[in-house]
Amino acid sequence: MAQRAAAWLRTALRVLRADLWTTAVSPPPSTAPAVTAERSRLREWLPALVVPVVLGLAALQIAATNQYAFGYGMGMRIAALLTALQTAAFLIALVRPVLAWWIMTVAMVVVARYAIVSSGSDSGAMFPWTGTGLVLQATVLFAVALRCRPRVAVETLVISVLVGLGYGFLGDTEGVPFAVLVLTLPVGAGVALRGRRVARTELAAQEELTAEERARRVLLQERTRIARELHDVVAHHMSVISIQAQVAPHLVRDPPAELKENLAGIRASAVEALTELRRVLGVLRADDPSPGAAALHPHDVRHAPQPTLDRLGELAAAVRRAGVDADTRTTGGPYALPPGIELSAYRIVQEALSNVARHAPGARALVEIGYHPAGLTVRVTNTAPERAAPPWAGAGHGLLGMRERAAMLGGELATGTTPDGGYEVTAILPVARATPAVPATPEDAP
Repeated sequence: MAQRAAAWLRTALRVLRADLWTTAVSPPPSTAPAVTAERSRLREWLPALVVPVVLGLAALQIAATNQYAFGYGMGMRIAALLTALQTAAFLIALVRPVLAWWIMTVAMVVVARYAIVSSGSDSGAMFPWTGTGLVLQATVLFAVALRCRPRVAVETLVISVLVGLGYGFLGDTEGVPFAVLVLTLPVGAGVALRGRRVARTELAAQEELTAEERARRVLLQERTRIARELHDVVAHHMSVISIQAQVAPHLVRDPPAELKENLAGIRASAVEALTELRRVLGVLRADDPSPGAAALHPHDVRHAPQPTLDRLGELAAAVRRAGVDADTRTTGGPYALPPGIELSAYRIVQEALSNVARHAPGARALVEIGYHPAGLTVRVTNTAPERAAPPWAGAGHGLLGMRERAAMLGGELATGTTPDGGYEVTAILPVARATPAVPATPEDAP
């Protein structure tokens, strides 16, 4: 039993030494937005708090000096030295609260012992805390509870109370319960405030991680959606290769066996690639619910062919039915576009018009398709909304999908507000080999 008690005592002393024989503090992480905003507000109020704090410290120092010098019989020099030490501890508590607590505790012991000596006998000792000393001690304990772990705050409170009780029982014990209450309340308040700050910091960090995870998940969803749509484009080309490889031997009189063998290998590879594409598409569509026939997505169904820019007129008509006055305009000489570029251009226009219908009710939209020798330019603009948009509960990652489509093709996407209060989406999609066809007269879609 004695060995257990000795081991427990050694452990307790070791913990106390690690907690209290240090000047380190463990403040909550300062990277959280809530903590940063709180510190910014404190800095704004700091100039207004400096004058009252300085005046209060000066008043406390004068009162404590007089009480030590005349009430305890210390003399003016020693009293001024002790009050200066306590005031310095109050200031040190702002950055090193445990060190400030040590200074305040030593000052309290010195004051109590000097009172015992000056009184002439132990029985005549005065109460160890004066009014000012008690206020400064409580303030330092509050700083310890606010800046250090709760265990450290409890340890400093218990030691302060025990030291005070030890000297209080030698003299006046009438004020001991009041002193214990005055010291305990600031520690409880400091622990509660620190716990609140830590909880807010952890919550902000968790929200940041959740937002990053949500953005990552949305990005993967958009890429999966793009991959599903591009499947049809790739499958079309592979089907053409397979058919051409099958027909090619019949276009040559007495084709060599090597040619037939190579063409058969090409066709077999194309068929195998088509099979693998179907498997990949099945995986991508396994958890994809069949989209409904929304007004803005009339052709976005599971087995429908992928849309092209020829359907912009139908898309504009669907947007008009949703309450948005939309027009289309084509500039330059239209030419045959790669299927991937044409599909991406259509989807960018579709998403931009959907955003107009959701977030800019009553606005007018204009879709401009520009054909250039180096590529295709897609520009969707809208005027300022006539009324406030209703709350939208969607995921809100349309711009992310548009950027992914443009980046996939090596293009660029720019978005932003217009001077008249509207919004603009511009995508530049490069075309590596754009072979101009016979120029056609641009016609605005109805």
